[in-house]
Amino acid sequence: MRLHRNLCFAVIDGLMLVFNEGQYADKVIQQLLKRDKRWGARDRAFVAETTYDIVRWKRLYAEIAEVKEPFDRDNIWRMFAVWATLKGIKLPDWSYFENTPTRKIKGKFDELSKIRKYRESIPDWMDEMGEKELGAELWTKEISALNQQADVILRVNTLQTTKEKLQAELFDLDIETEFLPNYPDALKLKERANVFQTEAFKNGHFEVQDASSQLVAEFLNVEPGMRVVDTCAGAGGKALHIATLMQNKGQVIALDIYGNKLNELKRRAKRNGVFNVETRAIESTKVIKKLYDKADRVLIDAPCSGLGVLRRNPDAKWKLQPEFIENIKKTQQEILQQYARIVKSGGQLVYATCSILPSENQEQVKEFLKSEIGKDFTFVKDSKVLSHTSGFDGFYMALIQKN
Repeated sequence: MRLHRNLCFAVIDGLMLVFNEGQYADKVIQQLLKRDKRWGARDRAFVAETTYDIVRWKRLYAEIAEVKEPFDRDNIWRMFAVWATLKGIKLPDWSYFENTPTRKIKGKFDELSKIRKYRESIPDWMDEMGEKELGAELWTKEISALNQQADVILRVNTLQTTKEKLQAELFDLDIETEFLPNYPDALKLKERANVFQTEAFKNGHFEVQDASSQLVAEFLNVEPGMRVVDTCAGAGGKALHIATLMQNKGQVIALDIYGNKLNELKRRAKRNGVFNVETRAIESTKVIKKLYDKADRVLIDAPCSGLGVLRRNPDAKWKLQPEFIENIKKTQQEILQQYARIVKSGGQLVYATCSILPSENQEQVKEFLKSEIGKDFTFVKDSKVLSHTSGFDGFYMALIQKN
């Protein structure tokens, strides 16, 4: 591979924003890709994937390059040189790469790769917490899997098309996909492609949604005609899936504290041909209280550490703090206590997170079931999805029923 100066400059600029200004990698990359209209698909892929790669391996590369935060531009060029050397890319004779110690880089990589926190490029506290909660063997396998690049998975909108038709439609655009066993609505891209430009996407034939995330709506046991409340709906990936499983019959009430996310859900619902979703912004507790004892099914897709989705959000490793995780656990229990009241007698609730930590998952459900409100509920089943066994995001979901 030959390095092109303008593409490398874009990567360095992006990394300065992510590392030094705390900007989100996905947003930075979106901006970088608009920089030069002449860039082709390969150029854009280089910028996006290289930026994500260096963000993912920040601690390891910084250690090898012997640089410390806050990084100046020279520091980031040194980390870039480490990335290129380890990828086997010949460094051009640019001033940024003068005196790059290629052999020393490879030797140091071999040495640091024996220590998990460097090999997997994670903060000390995260490594300690992962081992404490999952055990050394399981954590070692899981954090390794969470450092792999995520596949692109589509969820077929069965209100508009079928898996077979969508596969054929994309194949005509040279986008090859494959079915995934045990994921009824999923198609996996064989190679990464910009699917958002396709007519199929614009016509609402699919959404991009990880395979593990697609399991949550299925877990809820919804049927056409029910009243279902998605309490932390966000931009509505799961609400749309629920509406589809209900065949547009019945009512899906999507709640969130962020009105702008619900506006995005409305736009997506229109594109998907979904018309049984109603959005309600949680501006006060009245919104919740009005729904007490009214829903057949309730989904709590709770705010969490997001450790299960590090493959697609590698910069979360550097933004997360242990205090945040302790605080979010309190929030999770408060949400469970409050939103469980929405379930009517005989109804069911799914508590889900995109975390792999038992303290955010099984332990939260156990604590809830011991509480005054939780005594009215019975545990039905749960599912722990780990990345190293599924090949997809880490997720947890528990189904409980109101007596």
